[in-house]
Amino acid sequence: MLGTAIGTQGVDWEERVNYERMRKERLEKITRAVDESEADVLFVFRLEGTRYVTGLRTHDWPMAHWGMACVTMPKGGDYTLYTLDYVHAKARMPWLGDHLTDTTCRGLELQEGARDWAVAAKKRLAERGCEPKVIAVDAWSPALYEALPEVFPGVKFIDGQKIMLKARMIKTLDEINCLKIAYEITMAGMQAGLDYLRPGVKECEVLAECFRAMYRYGSEWSQCSNIVCSGPYTAPYRRFTSDRIIGYGDPVIIDIGGRFNGYWGDFTRTWICGNGAKPSKELIKVHETAYKALRGAEKAIKPGNTTRDIALATEGQILGQSLGHGLGISANEPPLLGTYKGVFAPEDAVTLEPGMVFAIEPYTGVPGVGGVRLEDNYIVTEDGVEVISTFPFEERFF
Repeated sequence: MLGTAIGTQGVDWEERVNYERMRKERLEKITRAVDESEADVLFVFRLEGTRYVTGLRTHDWPMAHWGMACVTMPKGGDYTLYTLDYVHAKARMPWLGDHLTDTTCRGLELQEGARDWAVAAKKRLAERGCEPKVIAVDAWSPALYEALPEVFPGVKFIDGQKIMLKARMIKTLDEINCLKIAYEITMAGMQAGLDYLRPGVKECEVLAECFRAMYRYGSEWSQCSNIVCSGPYTAPYRRFTSDRIIGYGDPVIIDIGGRFNGYWGDFTRTWICGNGAKPSKELIKVHETAYKALRGAEKAIKPGNTTRDIALATEGQILGQSLGHGLGISANEPPLLGTYKGVFAPEDAVTLEPGMVFAIEPYTGVPGVGGVRLEDNYIVTEDGVEVISTFPFEERFF
């Protein structure tokens, strides 16, 4: 299978990612989602949401950080960006124009900071003709939860993340191209980790090689702390990386993802450590079960089918009710795929549409034998599915 990503730099001999078009189409999508909603205005506090609306790349934190940036977006799309990086944005983001304000949004985790920002936001909305009766909020700090109803008395507050995710679920051509490049960057990381893998190295050393390669190729960030786990930690599956020394013949799960211009790669393979090492017959069977589940799910991907159809096609090889997730400007977003029991009810199944992009990651494990997780990335097309992932599987399992 041929890789489908395009080059990462701008050239004059073909059209690659058209960032101006991507920003324009994203803004159109979120504007339409707000216009079609009950809300008079959407408040966006999640950093991936502010980037989706405005294109702002800011300081990434590995935890929630209230006050780096936020957006208010009334119906019609006349948004306002508040950011600690005002000087940077003013100098380098000319498309923002008067959508950018120097009003601070610092300290939204504190009562006084949240209230000061809310007062300023209310004033700016009023100046632009918006006196909201319904406000959608994508995330709350405890301080915002107290301050917003105080500053906007009598206003109804609703789920803003639902509106945001509706806009983001179908990807544009440029978003898909960014996702393909993110996969290729992640693939480089996988190859680097595999090249380094040998008996006597630590899990964290393997992950360091993955990181080195992804950052070398321009990865902005890593979609989580990422996972290299080995030996007995593959079953039950331990979803983080430790200082364990990897032994000859150990199964090794590598689950990584880099980010290209805000969009995330994420895929997984299971390897056997050591030249000449062979997996046991029992572990081969475990891999076969996971592999068949992945391929079965892949065959179920086509417009008109649902996320439930995909989950059922795995014949139960699902870890913790989670089979997969959408990929985009968040590394884990709708459509979500699961077991369709408990938190995943059949009526919550999402009908597949062209432009949806997601990862499917079945898992099979037997304590004392080992565990296998496999993950590929898919695009729903007009007539079926496009498989983004082209990286091979461990040959010794076949």
